[in-house]
Amino acid sequence: MSLTAGIVGLPNVGKSTLFNAITKAGAEMANYPFATIDPNVGMVEVPDKRLDRIQELIPAKKVVPTTFEFTDIAGIVKGASKGEGLGNKFLENIRQVDAIVHVVRAFDDDNITSVTGKVDPVGDIETINVELGIADLDAVDKRIGKVQRAAKGSDEAKEELDVLNKIKPVLEDGGAVRDIDFDEDEQKIVKGLFLLTSKPVLYVANISEASMADPASDKYFKLVNDYAKKHGAQAIGIAAETEQEIAELGDDDKADFLEAEGVTEPGLNKLIRASYKLLGLETFFTAGGKETKAWTFKKGTKAPQAAGIIHSDFERGFIRAEIMSFDDLDKYGSENAVKDAGKLRVEGKDYVMQDGDIAEFRFNV
Repeated sequence: MSLTAGIVGLPNVGKSTLFNAITKAGAEMANYPFATIDPNVGMVEVPDKRLDRIQELIPAKKVVPTTFEFTDIAGIVKGASKGEGLGNKFLENIRQVDAIVHVVRAFDDDNITSVTGKVDPVGDIETINVELGIADLDAVDKRIGKVQRAAKGSDEAKEELDVLNKIKPVLEDGGAVRDIDFDEDEQKIVKGLFLLTSKPVLYVANISEASMADPASDKYFKLVNDYAKKHGAQAIGIAAETEQEIAELGDDDKADFLEAEGVTEPGLNKLIRASYKLLGLETFFTAGGKETKAWTFKKGTKAPQAAGIIHSDFERGFIRAEIMSFDDLDKYGSENAVKDAGKLRVEGKDYVMQDGDIAEFRFNV
């Protein structure tokens, strides 16, 4: 599973600090623009309390969480679509990711330089969105010029032209491709265009430590959250610098720190789960024996393809899947109790996997 969420934002808003906290990868940090030039990529474990419960009820020798990628992308500046700052390099790096985690500064600190000279999270969001929209509009205009000629003799080209003409006025009005309703056939065309504003987005307000326990009360987070809701997106408040400190602590010290801050879990856990969901990812489990393991799959995946995530032979020789839901295991307390309650299911090739499925695949090669 190679999907990745790209962390973007203006310079000095805390992107690399957040990336470090998430991945503990030691991405370079500095108080000047463009400290991040080439994108940093890190794998993160997805926190999932269901694994602990499964291990309690179906003990295995080890427990393995699932993972996915975050990419830390260089800071953007106004005019990037015209080559300012890192310009095209920045935009191309965004083009390579599957979803955008958009970090904005939401804290006051005179010691940290702001490229705009003030704390204005919504203004920062719109600066980047404008640049992405301009780049998309330029790409659409160029594509229209190519497709128009072919559309006279090709139904396929005409269908693409219709989609491009549907997109163009939205971009001209400052909108995003993700806000447009497309049917299934149109979505396939849009996916092939690799437009920047077609990617799903999660807004992250980098708030102060004082707001950790109750981000909703933070004046800057409220602005970001209202903007996100207006545009059908989600917003999360994270104190990136504090989260990095928490990530470096041992388990006991971490628990004490969180208790002192008045929070039940690191904010990073919420961010990772939200990013995972943003990518359209879900989790199934295999349990018992040598290991209990979480596996990532794309929502809508059928059983044979899910089996193939474990090993290609499982998909090639797929016979059936024996499945129980985590909720049923949690409710009934053991595998045998789930079977006795008639909740263990035998599913075939057309079964669409569900988040929380605990699966045993039968195959023959």
